[in-house]
Amino acid sequence: MNRELKEALEILEKEKNIDKSLILKSIKESLEYAYRNYLVRSANKSGDIVLAQNIQKDQDFINVVIDEDTYDYEIFLAKEVIPDDLDIINDLTEVKLSEARKYDENAQEYDRVYIEAPRIDLGHIVIQNSKGLIINKLREQEKSSLYNEFKDKVGTVVTGTVSRRLKNAYNINLGRTDGILLDSERNKAEKLEFNKKIKVYIQDVVESSKGPKIKVSRADPNLVKKLFEQEVTEIKDGTVVIKSIAREAGSRTKMAVYSYNSDVDAVGSCLGVNSIRVNAVVDELGGEKIDIVNWDEDISNFIGNALSPAKSTIIVADEDNKAALVVVPDQFLSLAIGKEGQNARLAAKLTEYKIDIKSETQAVVQGIYDKFGVEYDHEKFKDALEQAEKEKNKEAKNDVKSADSVKKDGDEE
Repeated sequence: MNRELKEALEILEKEKNIDKSLILKSIKESLEYAYRNYLVRSANKSGDIVLAQNIQKDQDFINVVIDEDTYDYEIFLAKEVIPDDLDIINDLTEVKLSEARKYDENAQEYDRVYIEAPRIDLGHIVIQNSKGLIINKLREQEKSSLYNEFKDKVGTVVTGTVSRRLKNAYNINLGRTDGILLDSERNKAEKLEFNKKIKVYIQDVVESSKGPKIKVSRADPNLVKKLFEQEVTEIKDGTVVIKSIAREAGSRTKMAVYSYNSDVDAVGSCLGVNSIRVNAVVDELGGEKIDIVNWDEDISNFIGNALSPAKSTIIVADEDNKAALVVVPDQFLSLAIGKEGQNARLAAKLTEYKIDIKSETQAVVQGIYDKFGVEYDHEKFKDALEQAEKEKNKEAKNDVKSADSVKKDGDEE
């Protein structure tokens, strides 16, 4: 075998992670292809068109055996065994019994036995005439190898390098291939400079004619989850689990955690000493704020935790309709709702409940406290109740005036 070809194929095995057996299979098929063409051309030149056609059709006629270490090869032809007392008509397709038994001691007359063919130099033929076949097969094998490698990494976090800007996306170099980071899967405020190393979450891998398409994300909530799994020992060993995550990439994340060990503080484990663990994740996400709260099987307690840092007065959860009414002190109303409703929105995603937030004043005025039998300081809400009563009387008077006006118009008609 050509020494340069051998060296090139060994590089493919090491650098492209292509299994040696697949490389040998490609070489075997290429040698068989080349030798078949050689025999067909020879038969045609001698005028034996039938022989040429038979060689072309018989896919088992040629067998190449390759040494796995040296890449040297031997070629065998499937010949029909004829009795020793008969003359050979075509030594390319026939062999006498005595000769056949040198290769197969159990050979019988009219069996087919593989006999070593005359050695010719096929190295240059493989390189020149079969180069495209080898390259194509190795490319397919490399694509398959890449697909299998990254298919196993779906749902994991890997480190990549920003390689170039595309339309509505970035190419992220993942080593042997690139991943695609769509603009919709990243924090648009984050600057992705050329050669910057970033961690990405592998969402999906799809086979294509050009190789596997690897979809990565910086906006997926699972990225946050996996980053904490890397940072927090208690999550790695299963003592602490992440129950749910709600995220608005680049702005804020809420994460609910639970500890199976009463001696281990779930939230404290995720924060780390001097918040070192959570800060490592925040830094990787470009400064994104992260709220970590305790998960609770009591949904009312969980909703209260999810709305932190706001404090709740009462929480009434309707488990059938996945809805909850939350009352907070007046001074916590804006905090509970959050800027542009973000805190309430993330809490709803985290708990999977529709959350209606009221202030204490609203709860008193709208009769919510009375409905649920909640005691409150009437004196404290005296002014609000009086104002509500005035508004109610005003509306009642307006309704009467509207009714009189309608009646008058009817009488005039």
